[in-house]
Amino acid sequence: MPFESGEQVQAQRARAPSWATRNYVMKAGAADLYEIRSSEIALRRARRADVRELAQMLIRDHRRTTAEVTVAARADGVPVRPPMLEAVQRNMIRQLERSGPAMFDRLYLSQQFTAHNQALMLHRNYARRGDARALRRTAAGAVPIIQGHIAHVRRLQGMR
Repeated sequence: MPFESGEQVQAQRARAPSWATRNYVMKAGAADLYEIRSSEIALRRARRADVRELAQMLIRDHRRTTAEVTVAARADGVPVRPPMLEAVQRNMIRQLERSGPAMFDRLYLSQQFTAHNQALMLHRNYARRGDARALRRTAAGAVPIIQGHIAHVRRLQGMR
């Protein structure tokens, strides 16, 4: 095994993605995966046509943001693993699956409002403070998309 100089080790560390960057990629993937899976359920279960239209839009947009984060992560040298739902997201999916028909639309919209606000904070914070250039740009680009989703959900909830 060849011996690495202190300078070589420092150079490798300088190129290695930070924990914050790896965490951002993981959490962004989980957020998109939740949006996609919950919206697929909504396509099957929602009673209101406007809720199903929202679900279709969310699936399309979050597939796109997943692809954009993946491309940016690779450009920044960040390893990308298939996204996995976090425990709270798995629980939210279970709630949707178990929800009665009369409550489904309301529960779905409520979850979308919460999940999108969390995603907004994630992307906004990384766009401001992230240390990987392509990912920072991608996070900044996701912010207006997510803000639009929040506004759409609020309209459907009647919250103006």
